[in-house]
Amino acid sequence: MPDTHGSTAMSAAGGTATTTRLLEVEGLTSTYGPVRALDGVSLSAEAGRITAVLGANGAGKTTLLRTISGLVRPVAGRVVLDGEDITKAPVESMVAKGMAHVPEGRGVISELTVDENLRVGALFRGKVDRSEFDRVYDLFPRIAERRNNAAHTLSGGERQMLVIGRALLAKPRVLLLDEPSLGLAPRIVAQIFGLLRQLVDSEGLSVLLVEQNARSALSVADVGVVLNLGRVVVTDSARTLMADEDLRHAYLGF
Repeated sequence: MPDTHGSTAMSAAGGTATTTRLLEVEGLTSTYGPVRALDGVSLSAEAGRITAVLGANGAGKTTLLRTISGLVRPVAGRVVLDGEDITKAPVESMVAKGMAHVPEGRGVISELTVDENLRVGALFRGKVDRSEFDRVYDLFPRIAERRNNAAHTLSGGERQMLVIGRALLAKPRVLLLDEPSLGLAPRIVAQIFGLLRQLVDSEGLSVLLVEQNARSALSVADVGVVLNLGRVVVTDSARTLMADEDLRHAYLGF
């Protein structure tokens, strides 16, 4: 059983801090037919930290999130959430267990209003106090202004804010985000990543962030995990990865 009670790790400021490993991935292997998309991947995601998973297209980043959340069943390895082995847990149970997955593509329900989309995120919780919806609107004022508009009228950036807000209403401890910057203007990316950093720092949320925009991801992350052809190449602090010019050129494209 992995140590899910805590560990000592380097803080962003360079000192030591006690952290709680909310998510443990051990030797995860996933295949699509004859193709091995993940090959023995191991990593952890800690409370109050952003862990960025980086790599080129085809590295296995999206498959990793889909396997963690149960959408893809691994052929080997396991996923442990806050001490509980969830490798074979039903997909529909993941939100109740404390995990929210925001897949690539900004999957809003287009015919519903912004407010109705947010309500979908809290369905399994039963009655949710209105203050929780107001909190999401406080975080994302742009969608607050459009709360009664149909979701299909929103811009790409507004849709991304909506799906993140919807996930937050499920009260996750671990948030899986797949390519949230895809197709967005740099200023919108900076705004969304800044809000993620704020949530992590203020509420102890753990974020596992899959990104091809490595520079932006490392600018807000605490830890970086680089994948190549389904395998972990390196795991290190975001600061160290940002400073490693050879690694950046070889695997991250900048």
